[in-house]
Amino acid sequence: MSLPEIIIARHGQTEWNRAGRWQGGLDSPLTAKGEDQARGLGEILVREGIGPDGWNFLTSPQGRSVDTARIALVGIGATAQVVHDLREIDVGTWAGLTVDEIDSRWPGPEDERFIDKYTRAPGGESFDALWDRAGVILGSLNRPTVLFTHGMTSRFLRTRALGMSLADLMDVPGGQGCLFRIRDGAHEVLWP
Repeated sequence: MSLPEIIIARHGQTEWNRAGRWQGGLDSPLTAKGEDQARGLGEILVREGIGPDGWNFLTSPQGRSVDTARIALVGIGATAQVVHDLREIDVGTWAGLTVDEIDSRWPGPEDERFIDKYTRAPGGESFDALWDRAGVILGSLNRPTVLFTHGMTSRFLRTRALGMSLADLMDVPGGQGCLFRIRDGAHEVLWP
C-alpha cells in the first residue's frame, strides 16, 4: 500500500495514565504534564513546517486525544476532524483498573508479556479487529496527515504502515506524548 507522509501523535498524560489505570474506551482528563506534552507536540509540528495547507489533521473521538489535538494545533491554526476508528483498543471490563488489580482478578501466565495482556481482556476488542481498523484508517489517507490517537492504536497503525506483522508489534517504540513520522516506508521518532 502506497501511503502519504503520516505523523502519529499519542495523547498527553492523563490522570489515569499517572495512576497506572487502563483507559481503553473510557476517558480521564489530561494532567498539567499532559497539556505540556501537547504543547510540545505542537512546537514540533510547527518546527517541521506542518500547516493547514496540504495536511489533514485527524483525531480519535476520545477526550484525551481531542484535547491533545486542540492544544497542539493552536500554533498551526488548524483543527482536527474526529475519526471514530482512531479510538483506543477496548479493554472491556479492565477499563479503569490497574495492572495489579487485573493480575489479582485475572491471573495470567507467569512469563506473560505486557502486550499479551490485551488479548485476554474480558469483553475487550481483539487484536485482529484493531489491525483491521488500522488498515481502514491507512487506506483512507490521500494526502499528508497528522493523526492524534492512543498508545495501542498508534503501534498498530505504525506496524501496519511499515508492512510489518502483528508479531512485530513491540518492535516499534511507544511512549506517552510521543510523535512519530512514517515517510517513504521509514519510521522516525520526532519527539521526545
